[in-house]
Amino acid sequence: MADAAAVYLCQSSELTDSGSAIGFEVLYLSQTCAAFVLRYAGTVYAYLNRCTHVPMEMDYQPNQFFDSTGHWLMCATHGAMYEPQTGRCRLGPCRGGLVKIETSESDGVVHWHTSDKFQPGNSP
Repeated sequence: MADAAAVYLCQSSELTDSGSAIGFEVLYLSQTCAAFVLRYAGTVYAYLNRCTHVPMEMDYQPNQFFDSTGHWLMCATHGAMYEPQTGRCRLGPCRGGLVKIETSESDGVVHWHTSDKFQPGNSP
C-alpha cells in the first residue's frame, strides 16, 4: 500500500463554478485513465472521466462536462446525468456513480490525493 500523497493539479483560480474542468491522468487499479477536476458551488471535485453506462470518456468538448444549466455533469454519448457533488447518477442510462478522486484546496492551490486505487499517471 502506497502512502497517500498530494499531487498538484492547478491553481484555484483556474476553476470557476460550473465552468471548464481540468483534465489529468491517473493510474486506477494499475490502468492509465483520464480524470478531471472541476468546481461546483464553490467546492472542488474530481472524478475518473468514465461514464458508468459504457466505460468511455464523458466530455462533449475537451474539459466540458456540465449540461446547459450548469448543475449536472452529463455524458455526451448517451446523456447520463450525474450530481457534481457526489458523482451519483440521477438520470439516464448508467450503473452506479462516477469514481471519485479525493482532492484538497488550500492557499490557492488544488491537489488530488493518491490512494491504494489511485497513483499518478504519465502527465502532470
